[in-house]
Amino acid sequence: MARTAIPAPVIQPHHPLRLKIDREALVSNWHWLSRMSGAAVCGAAVKANGYGLGARETVMELSNAGCRDFFVSTWAEAEPLMPWLGGTGLSVLHGLAEEDVAHAAASHARPVLNTPLQVARWREGGRGRPCDVMIDTGMNRLGLSGREAAGGMLEGLMVETLMSHLACADEDIDANRRQLDAFRAVAAAVPARRLSLANSAGICLGADYAFDLTRPGLALYGGIPRPEAEGQIRQVVRIEAQIVQRRRIGAGDAVGYNATFTAGEGMELAILNLGYADGYLRAFSSRGRARIGDAFAPVVGRVSMDLTAIAVDALPELREGDWVELDFSLPSAAAQSALSQYELLTMLGSRYERAWV
Repeated sequence: MARTAIPAPVIQPHHPLRLKIDREALVSNWHWLSRMSGAAVCGAAVKANGYGLGARETVMELSNAGCRDFFVSTWAEAEPLMPWLGGTGLSVLHGLAEEDVAHAAASHARPVLNTPLQVARWREGGRGRPCDVMIDTGMNRLGLSGREAAGGMLEGLMVETLMSHLACADEDIDANRRQLDAFRAVAAAVPARRLSLANSAGICLGADYAFDLTRPGLALYGGIPRPEAEGQIRQVVRIEAQIVQRRRIGAGDAVGYNATFTAGEGMELAILNLGYADGYLRAFSSRGRARIGDAFAPVVGRVSMDLTAIAVDALPELREGDWVELDFSLPSAAAQSALSQYELLTMLGSRYERAWV
């Protein structure tokens, strides 16, 4: 009798880059935002693959914590999440193109209708299923006008959530109150089961903006949208990279492309397996830093596609193959790079191993 060959074990290559994602911090942030939402239900935006961290894992963690409302941008983002939703709700913020109608009508998720054409598509092809509706109250991005919504266009539709989006909630300016008043006016004329206006920053503006459902995004993942969140929102993601090489350079030696950094004296460098292809962008060139224990090691020279140099004179213990954490607390990294906290999260690349800890 011939023996059945036993397949050789598959040896997986290691990742020299990793994101450590703190599930407890994510859940803690959601609970704080939920408390700040008062009587309103607190949802979660998980678009852009959970702001770059992993939408499926985020949905699993937050649904276990009690979150029941999730938001993505497109049906392509919604589909992979369907097996993990359980009894929770999912809204697709960009509504539906003609190509989406049949899929959306059969889906557990709801479209957020933004245009008269989307309303007509859903009325014709939605099989009487519920929808959400976006109202433009001054951002001029997506949404029906107040006149369109209140003029009978939505009659007969089962509107689950009527929503709008604040443009300047991270600032204390009159535009927030104008949008609030405009939303209230439309809500008085459009029957809907729930009303929703506040994002992460909007939650911090207070109870007037909460209505029935809040939709935080950035703050869930460790971003600080307003001063009220400082000391309350915890860092969720940490970047760690392995050292490819440790090397010494002499006075007058230049580092990296275009020789943007020249050593004034001899110094020790660690070259990290990290670059702008991973979302650690050139904006961090000679401005970013790594965190080693209680010390910081500055980035020197220009960040390249796959490699970044840091100065490690004060860290003789670091060797090739050691792991180094980049300073990626979102407010701090935003100040170093002049990039928004949103950009920093969503540009994290595919070469990281995403480790939920």
